[in-house]
Amino acid sequence: MPSSEPDGPAPAARARGLRKTFGRVVAVDGVDLDLPSGAVVGMLGPNGSGKTTLIRMLLGLTRPTAGHVELLGRTGADLPAALPDVGALVEGPGFHPFLSGRDNLLRAAATEPRLDGDLRAPVDAALERVGLAGGASGATGGGDAARRRYRGYSLGMKQRLGLAAALLVPRRLVVLDEPTNGLDPAGTRDVRGVIAELHDAGTTVLLSSHLLAEVEAVCTHVAVLQRGSLLVSGELTALLDGGSGELVLTTDDPDAALGALRAAGAGPYLRDGGVVVPAGPLEPPEVVAALVAAGVGVWEVRRRRAHLEELFARLTEEDE
Repeated sequence: MPSSEPDGPAPAARARGLRKTFGRVVAVDGVDLDLPSGAVVGMLGPNGSGKTTLIRMLLGLTRPTAGHVELLGRTGADLPAALPDVGALVEGPGFHPFLSGRDNLLRAAATEPRLDGDLRAPVDAALERVGLAGGASGATGGGDAARRRYRGYSLGMKQRLGLAAALLVPRRLVVLDEPTNGLDPAGTRDVRGVIAELHDAGTTVLLSSHLLAEVEAVCTHVAVLQRGSLLVSGELTALLDGGSGELVLTTDDPDAALGALRAAGAGPYLRDGGVVVPAGPLEPPEVVAALVAAGVGVWEVRRRRAHLEELFARLTEEDE
C-alpha cells in the first residue's frame, strides 16, 4: 500500500516478502504491505486468511519464516525499541481474573516505560475514555465498572479494558484486532469515536474486523487477505470508486433513454427512478452523446460507488 505522496512521511509499518509457515501450512505467503502514516487501515479477510499472524509479525510477536518488517523506522533486532510507541489489542485482552479492572490497568501502567510516579491519572483517563469509569454502558448492574473483578466482566467490558491498556500513553501506532467483539451498539459507537480521535491526532490505526460496515465507516485504507496472500490494498475511496463500472443517469424521459441506449449497444435498466448503464462497450461520453443525439435531456450522470461488501465479495470470489 504505497503512499500516494512519495515525498511524504515514511509508513508507520512496512512488510516486504513476509511469509510464515507452520509445518506444511502456509499462514502468510509473500505479503508486501505499507501502513501509511496517519491512516486508519482496515485489514479484511475470511477466517484463516492470515490477518492475526500478519499483525503478530508486524509487531515482532512472531518471527517470520521469510521477509522482513520495519516498524516505526525500526528493523531486525532493533524492532522492540519501537514497541513503547505501539498500543495493541490482539487476540483479545488478557488480565488477572481476581483483580479489578482498575488494578489490572495499574499493573499494565507500571510496565509502561514512559509512565512513572503517580499512575492513577493516566489510568483514570484511559478508563474514562473507554467508558469503564462511573457506570459504563457495557457494565451490567451499574456502579463503577473499573472496581469490579475482571472475572465478572462481560466480553464487551473485557474488550473495553484491553482498549484502555492500549491507550494508556499517546501512541504513534494503535493495532486493534476485532475491537468491537462483544460490544453492544453503544459500545461500538464508543470505539468508533476513539478511532476517530486517534486519526485526528495523527495516530496510525490498524483495524482488523469482520464487520465490513464498521471498516467502511472509519477506515481511510483497506488491505484484503485471502489464504495468506494480499489480494489488494490502497485508499478505500479509490478502491470503491473502481469497484463498479455502472453509470447512473437522471433524464427527463427514462423510457426514451432506455431505447436510445439499447440501440447504441448498451444494456441499461431502470432502478429507483434512474437509468443504470452497466460497464460495457460504451464509455461515459458515448453514453451521453447517444442520449443527446436521441433528443433525451440529461440532468445528471454519476458513477455508482460500490459498497465495501460488494468489493470484498468480488475480490474473494475472483480469488476462489
